[in-house]
Amino acid sequence: MKEIKAYIKSNMLSEVIKELHKIERLTGVSVTDMKGFGREKGEGASVRIVDNMISYVPHVNLEIICHNDLVETVITAIQKGAHTGLSGDGKIYILPVEDALRISSGERGEEAV
Repeated sequence: MKEIKAYIKSNMLSEVIKELHKIERLTGVSVTDMKGFGREKGEGASVRIVDNMISYVPHVNLEIICHNDLVETVITAIQKGAHTGLSGDGKIYILPVEDALRISSGERGEEAV
């Protein structure tokens, strides 16, 4: 199992979700609104939040736990939906998941995903 974390522009969320809906066996996505900055520190962004003289850019964080065989399909879908070709399109990280537990049934491991 893998965890995929993606940080994308807020305005690209619907396009990314449309791409993810095309993936059979994808068990879910968690979405969190957030603010942050990348290499450009929020300067030059068309939309930004200034708080205590620090510029932030609104982003969305996607968290997906999936089976290993879906990883490339998921990251391709995110990249396709989030790509504008401009700086700040986002980042995708892939991390190992040691175990999972479905609270309702007690299933563990791959079956819990």
